[in-house]
Amino acid sequence: MEDIRQAADRLGGSIVRTPVLASPMLDAAAGCRVFVKAEPLQLTGSFKIRGAMNKMLTLGAERLRRGVITYSAGNHGQGVAAGARLLGCPAVIVLPDTAPAIKVENCRWWGAEIVFYSPDTQDRETVTVAIARERGMTFIPPFDDIDVMAGQGTLGLELVEQLAKRNVVPDVVLVNCSGGGLASGVITAIKHAFAHTQCYVVEPTGFEKMGRSLRSGRPEHNPTVPKTLMDAISGPVVGALPLRTLLTHDVRGISVTDDEALQAVAHAFRWLKLVVEPGGAAGLAAVLARKVALDGKRVALVCSGGNVDPAVYARALTHS
Repeated sequence: MEDIRQAADRLGGSIVRTPVLASPMLDAAAGCRVFVKAEPLQLTGSFKIRGAMNKMLTLGAERLRRGVITYSAGNHGQGVAAGARLLGCPAVIVLPDTAPAIKVENCRWWGAEIVFYSPDTQDRETVTVAIARERGMTFIPPFDDIDVMAGQGTLGLELVEQLAKRNVVPDVVLVNCSGGGLASGVITAIKHAFAHTQCYVVEPTGFEKMGRSLRSGRPEHNPTVPKTLMDAISGPVVGALPLRTLLTHDVRGISVTDDEALQAVAHAFRWLKLVVEPGGAAGLAAVLARKVALDGKRVALVCSGGNVDPAVYARALTHS
């Protein structure tokens, strides 16, 4: 918690304090009271700038001068690219050649250099490390790093404060999960304030690496490259530090399908007037699909990103 509080102080006015949204129509459809932390309204359209910027603000002037590098499915890359522009340093973002066009374009808009790799034939870490060594750049981890986790935890700190102002103690909190940086930070803040709240991580069905990790007690991998619209939460591996944190909080794993995520994207538009990408809507999808018993409960969840390609968004709206 002290790391999270320090991150909140460090970030200051660099990020947006995103709102918590609610809708009686959503509550009626879900059978419970739902409170949605709207991170698509964050700078870069995703929570990722919280952790990226917090990490970069811990670097000295010389390391910033040499520049930063990361690999990403897209949203973390945008966070690093934006942070680099705000701090006046070079940035290289290593992206899969399957990354949504909007995420590629946004990274470029912030001034970052893009390097593509093939997730079927190349290892993203190998590509990134080679460039970092050649250019003397500092790697900004997407999730397996205390400063990154603490930065993401500022979202949870805000959520706690916003729920408290409404006199709401959540029975359940759901957080979208890939490597675990967001989930570990948010759930740390939630459990510090609400010790009895049950917390869940939500992943794509068939690729529940964090769910398996929580059961085995060790970081698990996805055995194949996920073919899913939820690219934001389909990374190949769980972080050791996030897993260690989540194991202390009795966190449980659930999953949703692409079809359920698309339905949630459409409902976020209809009831919250919020643009959400499929991976960012996983928690909302779990609530609407009744993946756990929530009738009559107070449920908080994170819509973690809104960087969705127009074609996918159109598909979601017509799909519903």
